[in-house]
Amino acid sequence: MAHEFDGKKYEQASSHQKEWGSKLIAELELKGNERVLDLGCGDGVLSAHIAELLPDGKVVGIDASQGMIDVALPKAKGNLHFVLMDIDDLDFTDEFNIVFSNAALHWVKDHNRLLQNVRNALLPKGRARFNFAGEGNCVSFLKVILEAIADERFGEYFTDFDWPWYTPSIDEYTELCKSSGLQNVRVWGGNADRYFPDKKSMIKWVDQPSLVPLLFHLPEQKRVSFRDYVVQRMIEETLQDDGTCFETFRRINLTAEK
Repeated sequence: MAHEFDGKKYEQASSHQKEWGSKLIAELELKGNERVLDLGCGDGVLSAHIAELLPDGKVVGIDASQGMIDVALPKAKGNLHFVLMDIDDLDFTDEFNIVFSNAALHWVKDHNRLLQNVRNALLPKGRARFNFAGEGNCVSFLKVILEAIADERFGEYFTDFDWPWYTPSIDEYTELCKSSGLQNVRVWGGNADRYFPDKKSMIKWVDQPSLVPLLFHLPEQKRVSFRDYVVQRMIEETLQDDGTCFETFRRINLTAEK
């Protein structure tokens, strides 16, 4: 199920995602004429960065959230386009030199389907470059939400809760990639643990995007108390003596070719 995000709030709370994405873009060593597909483009900032490097190329950013696309669309220009599309519905064939994704694919549950669709979307000799959450990601947040959904005040609303994130180990994802049809696959981990500068910045990240798939399960009258519970417990779990807030961010990285 696609989740609906507040693109404006995400734009203000996603500095670490943009840091990671800028590093990935630098690794692409773009020549300037490539066609690039950005999976889970969010607010469109990284797609726009890529487009600036492609005077003779093209970027298509897709996202399943209307709120994200609404914020991305003002950044569109001649070689940059945004499309409201669920990643599960990819149906491109031989269109892109590069399929790129930063900090998005842990929201996709079926990576067998994803990798097949990515292979189809790539031109011959095209490349894929992903970075997304892996095993060990957000240890404090996951601990807190497991407590919250088990709490007697909220538990009844999560009886049919479908865990929204896919965070595999390196070995698991390496094995999964073997049946993808992609070539020269390399999978490795990454430690991007982060000290948020203060409680306020950590809470912004909790609110958008982290809590979105959980609040959906609650009636309106329970959402504020659930959110306040999670925020208070996150402060208790992550706050350091110097006022920063620490959370683990562990990544899965992939490079592959068609």
